[in-house]
Amino acid sequence: MINRKPEAERDPTQSNAYDLIGGDETIRAIAKSFYQQMQTRPDTQELLSIHQAPLAQSEQKLYEFLSGWLGGPQLYQAKYGHPALRARHMPFAVDERMRDQWLLCMRASLEANLKDPEHRKVIFNAIAQLADHMRNQ
Repeated sequence: MINRKPEAERDPTQSNAYDLIGGDETIRAIAKSFYQQMQTRPDTQELLSIHQAPLAQSEQKLYEFLSGWLGGPQLYQAKYGHPALRARHMPFAVDERMRDQWLLCMRASLEANLKDPEHRKVIFNAIAQLADHMRNQ
């Protein structure tokens, strides 16, 4: 079922990936799965250590960001303003190792929650570029 939101809540310059992958329900599942991956994988404990507990707030922010980034409602911007992701990540040492751990969790989350392999590929490639941009070391 496609979860459509009123156009006034949507960024018309964004793709319709939000709808194509299943809307709000899928975005929530991706964010939840992402943080489950981070908490349970032995190879992402370094990444987990820089996240403040409780992780529910980080999970909510990821969900809100992904909603708008994938063309759905701009939930993150409505609450916090422009994402300015690089600036928000500056207090943390984000090197290739941290980026790769983050991408490992995101890849697993996309694989678990997106049925279409082409959707997984396109979204992962786009988010990998974004993750690489977050490197500050």
